[in-house]
Amino acid sequence: MSPLSVVNPFRSVGGVGNPKGVEPTLMVLFGATGDLAKRKIIPSIANLAQNGLLPSAFALLCVGRTDQTDDAYRAELKSTLREFAHGVPVEVIDALLRNVFFVRCPPDDPNSVRVLAERMVGIDRDRGTRGNRLFYLSTPPSAFFPILELLGRVRTQPGANPDRASYRVILEKPFGRDLETAIDLNRRLLDVFREHEIYRIDHYLGKETVQNVLVLRFANSIFEPLWNHRYIDHVQISVAETLGVEGRGGYYEESGALRDMVQNHILQLLCLVAMEPPAALDPESIRDERRKVLRSIRPILRDDVDLFAVRGQYGPGSIGGKRVPGYREEPSVKPNSRTETYAAVRFDIDNWRWAGVPFYLRTGKRLPKKVSEVAIVFRDIPHRLFDAQGPTELDANVLSLRIQPDEGIALKFGTKVPGFDMRVRPVKMDFQYGAAFGVAPPEAYERLLLDAMLGDPTLFIRGDIAEDAWRLVMPIVDVWANSTPEGFPNYESGSFGPAAADEMLERDGYSWRRF
Repeated sequence: MSPLSVVNPFRSVGGVGNPKGVEPTLMVLFGATGDLAKRKIIPSIANLAQNGLLPSAFALLCVGRTDQTDDAYRAELKSTLREFAHGVPVEVIDALLRNVFFVRCPPDDPNSVRVLAERMVGIDRDRGTRGNRLFYLSTPPSAFFPILELLGRVRTQPGANPDRASYRVILEKPFGRDLETAIDLNRRLLDVFREHEIYRIDHYLGKETVQNVLVLRFANSIFEPLWNHRYIDHVQISVAETLGVEGRGGYYEESGALRDMVQNHILQLLCLVAMEPPAALDPESIRDERRKVLRSIRPILRDDVDLFAVRGQYGPGSIGGKRVPGYREEPSVKPNSRTETYAAVRFDIDNWRWAGVPFYLRTGKRLPKKVSEVAIVFRDIPHRLFDAQGPTELDANVLSLRIQPDEGIALKFGTKVPGFDMRVRPVKMDFQYGAAFGVAPPEAYERLLLDAMLGDPTLFIRGDIAEDAWRLVMPIVDVWANSTPEGFPNYESGSFGPAAADEMLERDGYSWRRF
């Protein structure tokens, strides 16, 4: 039996047979024994196999620091896939596992260069992957530089990077801890890879509703003419979580809500909402327009941080009727921690489309409901005609894009209440992906992994975009790092966040949406 016939029954069991034409690929996964790899990355590969979207020659080389045989690692991984690759048949899992390998390859071991290069060349020979490499750094940021140095040396080994073969790398956030470290990370990356070979992954950009923002705006004539300061009053982008730090207290102490969510996920959502129509749908045209938004956001001066940004930390409280501890009681958290678990920021975009339209961003842990949404709040009508007929409940029109859960789009508008009186009440027209199309949207990691194998960086973060995002939040980072927050913890678990966040909007005559 030929190597390729052993490798890939994906076409027969997956059904559609790689319709996108992905090139043969060897994916090398650093951090393969970590939680993200087990829960998201490798199950997403299994789902791609199930849907026939892997190339006919695909292999996964998992890298770790422990000594394991291929068979031992496959047995461990099979149990993991049964738990997290929901609905993937056992024959697909078995087919994938025959293409999974394990190698001990500590970046600080001088022998790792030779070991990794020889293993990749051997897999190329046996599995027909043709030298195409997709490295995935699912590791803590502290491991990035040693791994990048290793990959730079591996690239020069005989056969490790044949001519005309692709050599790409995916990095998990955070892309630096501040502007200085982000610049340093980009420099180190460019020592080994060219910018078009670098895929900085932000899983929010892989979510179906996020991608649909472009379609909603640029494929529907009823929305784009209204998408400007003449008709839109303000925008709210919210990412709320009911969970706490869930055993990640050590990481969160070094991060906080501003770094963990606002600097990356939420600012990228803002860019998609606010960007101008791209000249074309090629990756650089879209990413150029996203960067223009970041460059148009008015910088927050250090003296104004308290006016435009609010931080919070959750205390004990109740979620879903269950008592939960405060942040300072979580494992690996300092008893007097100043780390924020809630952040709210107002940004203003200084361009013709968005002049005078504030964008309010918020994220928090231990809030009453898990919701991620973009809410476009339209301006009030110029004359409230129906008030003369009696009391009305005519709220502002709101277009809400729900990213999770229950992905969809809802439009709130006023309508007449049935009866003889002219009474007006807001109603909601609701579209849900699951109900409309009968299928659940693919996981974000599935889409992003497939795009990386295809060489399509549209939904990934370019280096200059990452740096621009850091420039915007650095005044807040610096002020918060050099001042002591008052009254931490300042919101109860199960509440909507600190009172100061409500007051920030009330000063502008607004209020946060309640979920």
